Amino acid sequence: MKLISVKNAEYQIIQALKTNRVKRSQTHEVFVEGIESIKQLLNANIEVTRVIIHDEKELSDWGKSLIAKNKSKSIQMRFDLYKELCDREEPSEVLVTAKINPISLADLSLPEKPFILIFDRPSDYGNFGSILRSANSFNVDAIFVIGHGIDVYDPKVIRASLGGIFHAKIVHIESMKTLEAWIKTQKGKNNLQVIGTDSTGSVSLPDYKLEKPIALVLGNEAKGMSVALKNLCDVIVSIPISGNVNSLNVANAASIFMWEVYKNESGSE
Repeated sequence: MKLISVKNAEYQIIQALKTNRVKRSQTHEVFVEGIESIKQLLNANIEVTRVIIHDEKELSDWGKSLIAKNKSKSIQMRFDLYKELCDREEPSEVLVTAKINPISLADLSLPEKPFILIFDRPSDYGNFGSILRSANSFNVDAIFVIGHGIDVYDPKVIRASLGGIFHAKIVHIESMKTLEAWIKTQKGKNNLQVIGTDSTGSVSLPDYKLEKPIALVLGNEAKGMSVALKNLCDVIVSIPISGNVNSLNVANAASIFMWEVYKNESGSE
């Protein structure tokens, strides 16, 4: 086990994985805080690169077991240094870093009738994390992220997803042309329907049955769907609401749409 008592090079690397998007992209590593998120990472069999503990409190049996399985990757540091890495007021007993291998469209494996989310330039960490939790609950097969938005592996997203991100297939789509070509191929293969989700949609959700194979398109939180994405949609569907607001939070709306697909697929009412 390595010991860190000052802010040395190893500490700087860990700190950069927490705060620096470029560093995460270069190394394909993420920083994970929170026991539930770490447990989900382990359940997904993702490679742990560091297990980080502090010197102030004895570990639980679970923490000791994690260290025992990762002795060569374990790091102990002074509590004041450890606490600087933590966002929680009450730091969790263990932090980890882990290796994330990016998924490309070419590498993506999908079932015959896929359930896809397409998210246009996501800009809110909490919303994206919540959507990942729902996607895991409702058997979404892959999530496409298009355009420049948040870093989907930011620790704030991981925390909001409660580790659901580690069970998700997330694909960054480089251009609209790439997405358009993929959709065209899927339509020829399995008649994929592409459904836009927007409060201005001309079709009301109760009047439209959402079934796989399907791609649900989610717009940017502030700007909605781009014109190019709208043009790829077969239909744009809205959720009827009452009250004084004219739209739902994108994470709430996405969960409703995902539930509808899940319900229709499972036959539950």
